[in-house]
Amino acid sequence: MKQWYEELFENYGMKYDDEVYTKGTTGECDFIEKEINYNKDTKILDIGCGTGRHSRELAKRGYHITGIDLSSSLITRAKEIAVRDGLSIDFQVQDARALTFSGEFDLIIMLCEGSFPLMETDEMNYQILQNAARALRENGKFIFTTLNGLFPLFHSVKDFLESNNEDEKANIGNASFDLMTFRNYITIGVEDDLGNKKTLDCNERYYVPSEISWLLKSLNFKSINIYGVKLGAFSRDNKLTTEDFEMLVIAEK
Repeated sequence: MKQWYEELFENYGMKYDDEVYTKGTTGECDFIEKEINYNKDTKILDIGCGTGRHSRELAKRGYHITGIDLSSSLITRAKEIAVRDGLSIDFQVQDARALTFSGEFDLIIMLCEGSFPLMETDEMNYQILQNAARALRENGKFIFTTLNGLFPLFHSVKDFLESNNEDEKANIGNASFDLMTFRNYITIGVEDDLGNKKTLDCNERYYVPSEISWLLKSLNFKSINIYGVKLGAFSRDNKLTTEDFEMLVIAEK
């Protein structure tokens, strides 16, 4: 049986790039470049790359990129756009829970909930962090965003999602947040590239900063910094607050 995130992105390659959360790519890549001191020799892995928007933008700037995603639909679209734009990027259909890379990358990015924290168990989410840590070289850097567990303690996730869904790409249904598991359960209605309408029961894991720090320390990251996320404007100046829907995590081995 397919999980909700597999069904959501099946035949969704065309519509993906119209989603509101994909609009900050240039500014986010500006931040990534600054974090690696504009070193073009940096070997980068993009986990949960979708249609490859960050991979493509970084490739245009001269970086060596491997992009992986569980969705063959999104990877097919990523390859099509890369060919159209004359970009050489290694796009692969892979499950982030089963990566076999070992010490191959200087930087790993996992943005806009790419894989983590969508998995159905905490153990699976941890596997993704574990595999990312293994894929990094010594002194490598891991930059990712994840859902801020402080946000739903003060706000309605349903209201937030509806306010960011102005074009009605998804119909937001019932929603509830479980304080025991820090999982948000929500029903959404979407239409794929083929016009098929689907109703999906989604659930995502929200993490508080101390959890993220502990998980990464257990994987031997030496430096862990967490900030608030501003779409298209990542910055170390954005102090995390309860108003931030997402966290920006920067960890170094």
